Amino acid sequence: MNLELLTTLQNTSASLSPAYLPYNPGSSRQTKAYLLVTMNKPNSINKAEVRIAVNKKARYNYFIEDTFEAGIALEGWEVKSLRDRRAQLTESYVHVRNGEAWLFGAHISPLHTASSHVKPDPTRTRKLLLHRSELDRLIGAVERKGYTLVPLNLHWTHGRAKLDIGLAKGKKQHDKRATQKDRDWQRQKARIIKSSNK
Repeated sequence: MNLELLTTLQNTSASLSPAYLPYNPGSSRQTKAYLLVTMNKPNSINKAEVRIAVNKKARYNYFIEDTFEAGIALEGWEVKSLRDRRAQLTESYVHVRNGEAWLFGAHISPLHTASSHVKPDPTRTRKLLLHRSELDRLIGAVERKGYTLVPLNLHWTHGRAKLDIGLAKGKKQHDKRATQKDRDWQRQKARIIKSSNK
C-alpha cells in the first residue's frame, strides 16, 4: 500500500496532507516523498506583504521605468502609526543628497496614545535605506539621465516597513489623456463583457 502511494505521488506530484503518508525514517524514497508532500502544502497564514499607503497619482503623472524597495529609518511613534495605517504619500517625493536618499513630504499622523512623551513631526524628512550599488544607480539616473524618484507605496515586508521607489519620467498632458482614455476603455470593455455573460 505504501509503495503504491509513493509511486503515485512521484508520478503525479500531487499535493497531499502529511497525514495520508506514514513517515518511516528508514526508507529514503519515503522520506523524499514525505518532504515533497509537506513542502507543497499551501500555507494560508503566511502574509509576506501588507500595504499601508499607496501613491495613486504616481502612475498617472509618471512613466515608471524601474522600481526599488527601500527601508525607512523611523521613530517608535511612527511605527505604531504605520501599524494603524495612518500614512499618506500623495505629496511626497524622494531626493538624493550627499550620496543618500531621503523621503520628503510623507505624512504620518501620530497616535495620541503612543506619542504623548515626544513632540512628533508628521512630515519630517526620513532617511531611506538602500544598498550602495542601488544608490549609485539611482544617483546616475537622476543626475545624468534626468529621471525622477517617486514613492509608489508603503508596505510591511516580514514585519519591516518598506517603501517602493519608482525611477520615473514625467508624462506630458497628451500622455495623461491617453492613459485616461485607455482606462475608460478597459472599464467599458469589462461592462460589455459582464452584460453579455448574463
